Amino acid sequence: MSEVKSMTIEKTKGKAFNQYMILGGFLALVILAALLLGPYLTPFDPNEMSVPNRLAAPSGSHWFGTDEFGRDLLSRIVYGGRVSLLVGFFVALISAVLGTILGLYAGYYKWLDPIVMKLCDGLSAIPSILLAITLMAALGASVANIIIVLSIVYTPSVARIARGSVLQVKNLAFVEALQNQGASTFRVLFLNILPNILSPIIVQTFHIFAMAILSEASLSFLGVGIAPPTPSLGGILQASKLYISKAWWLVVFPGATIVGLVFSFNIFGDGLRDYFDPQAKIVRRSRRPAKQKNQRKVG
Repeated sequence: MSEVKSMTIEKTKGKAFNQYMILGGFLALVILAALLLGPYLTPFDPNEMSVPNRLAAPSGSHWFGTDEFGRDLLSRIVYGGRVSLLVGFFVALISAVLGTILGLYAGYYKWLDPIVMKLCDGLSAIPSILLAITLMAALGASVANIIIVLSIVYTPSVARIARGSVLQVKNLAFVEALQNQGASTFRVLFLNILPNILSPIIVQTFHIFAMAILSEASLSFLGVGIAPPTPSLGGILQASKLYISKAWWLVVFPGATIVGLVFSFNIFGDGLRDYFDPQAKIVRRSRRPAKQKNQRKVG
């Protein structure tokens, strides 16, 4: 009975990662397509004011309504969402590259390990939002500074994962063989160890993508992110807090966009995590012989 239960649990896990990846990927593609094609769907400039149409409810001409200055809300959400995607992409990319390099060298060299890990511990000890606010206050509000600040905030998490994976791989036989043959450090680290530790790094990169979007919205909401009049999802929410009782659309639509972006990339990251899970790989391999046997019986 216990074996039957374990097999049932493993099968449900195998189905779960497929559903997560499909659902997250589909939602991400839909939102990405809407944000990228948005400028061609709406004829309004995101900063064009029309005072007579201020706080207009959603209609055929303004699908998401207008804000307190009469600006088309859909246009502002589209352009703000594109900025969020830009920030999320570059933060995830920079954090993945820097964190991987730090983790590779920290895990490979014993003398460098405590230095890098203490630096990561120091950055991780401060709450990420407080660290981001402090750095933004020092650097100033701009898209480039947000990318720099959030990359500093999220690089330690990638470095920890890369370092832990290197510690597991560097003592394997093929690494020792390369070292005995006199292979260079670059060849050992980047051409042999790195391909074997990419799975957890890729998963963490997608989670950083989602968290960077949420962090950028939070910074803009607090007034230390993207400066007006440049549209941003957090800035739209910050400006709409005075009109919640009069114009519900100013909160619902930008909030739903942020939730959709973060949810889709998190779900896709969860699907990738389950896909790279060794137990899930065993389940997938165990299914193949069963299918082949069924095909032989039918034939």
